[in-house]
Amino acid sequence: MSINTKAPYEHGFMLSLLLISIAGLIWLFMPFIPALFLSLLITIATFSQFNELKNKFSKNASALITTTFVTILLILPLSYILLVSGMEISTLIQNINANFNYEQTSKLINQTIQGLPLSESFKSTLNSTIANNLEELLTSIKDFSIVILKSIVSLSSHFVLFLVIVIFSLYYFYIDGENIIKRIKDLSPLENHLDDILFKQFANLSITLVGSVFVVAILQGLVFSIGVMIVGLPALYFGIAMALASFIPVLGGLIIWLPLSLYLYAQGQTADALTIIFFGAVIIGTIIDHFIRPIVIQKFSQKSDQSSALDHTLITVLSTLAGIIQFGILGLFIGPIIAAMAISIFDVYAIKYADSLDKR
Repeated sequence: MSINTKAPYEHGFMLSLLLISIAGLIWLFMPFIPALFLSLLITIATFSQFNELKNKFSKNASALITTTFVTILLILPLSYILLVSGMEISTLIQNINANFNYEQTSKLINQTIQGLPLSESFKSTLNSTIANNLEELLTSIKDFSIVILKSIVSLSSHFVLFLVIVIFSLYYFYIDGENIIKRIKDLSPLENHLDDILFKQFANLSITLVGSVFVVAILQGLVFSIGVMIVGLPALYFGIAMALASFIPVLGGLIIWLPLSLYLYAQGQTADALTIIFFGAVIIGTIIDHFIRPIVIQKFSQKSDQSSALDHTLITVLSTLAGIIQFGILGLFIGPIIAAMAISIFDVYAIKYADSLDKR
C-alpha cells in the first residue's frame, strides 16, 4: 500500500530529474550548440550517402569517408568564406559605428526621394511620413545589421574551434546516429509511430534547409555579387547580404536590390540601377526563385504529409528574423526549424488526442 502511495511522487521526482538533466546538458553545451546544430543538420542531410557507403565498408570507415568528403566539399569552403567575410565585416562594423550619422542619412534619403520619377505632392507626403519615423527606423536597421554582422565575425574569430567541433561531431553523429534515435524512442512515452512523425519532420526540414535553401542562397549571393561588381560596388558585402536575404520568403532579395537600385537611379546612375534591377529582379527574383528553386527543392526534399513552418509564409518570415536575433547568423536555420517542430508537435498532439478534441 505504501509503495502505491509513493509511486506518483516517485514518477514526478524522476520526471523532475530528467528535466533538470536536460537543462543541465543544454547549459553545459551552450557554447557548442551552433556547431553541434550545424553538424546535426549536415549529418541528416547526408546520412543516405553514409548508408550507401556502409553497404561496402565498415561503419567507422564509412563515417570517416563521408566526413572527409563533406569537410572538403562543404565545411572547408564555408569556413574559408566565413574567415574572409569576418575580416572584411570587422572593418565594416567599425565604419558603421564610426560614420553612422542621422542627419547625413536623412539627407541621403531625401535626395533619393527627390530623384525618383514621382509627383511633387507625393514626394512631399512621402518625405513627411518617413521623417516622422526615420530616426527610430534607421537605428533599428543599424542595430539589426550589426547583430547579423557581429554573429558572422564571432563565428569567424573562433572558426578553428568551430571547425573542429563540427567535423568531430559529424563523424560521431554518423556512427552513433541510429543508436541515439533508438535510445530517444525507447525513452519517449509516445507510441513509435508518433516518434517517427517527429523524426521524419526534422529530417525533411534538415535536408531542405541544408540542401535546397543553402544552395539557392549561395547561388543568389554569387549572382548578385557579379552584378554589384559590374557597377563598382563591394561585391562581398552585397553578395553575403543577398545570400542571407534569400532565406526569407516573399521579401527575400527584394529588400537588398530594390533600395540599392532606387538609390543609384536617384543619383543619376540609370545604367547601374538597371543592371542591379536585371540581376535582382530578373535573374534572382524570376529565374532563380521561380524556376531553379523549385527544381533544387525537389532534388533535396523528401515528400511528407506533415505540416511544416516552411509551408507558412508568415511563420517562416518571423521565425527566421527571430532566429537571427536569438542565435545570430545560424538562426537562419535554427529559427524555422524550431517553429516547424512546434507545429509538428501540435500535429502529434492532435493525432494522440483526436478522440477528445472538439472538432466543431
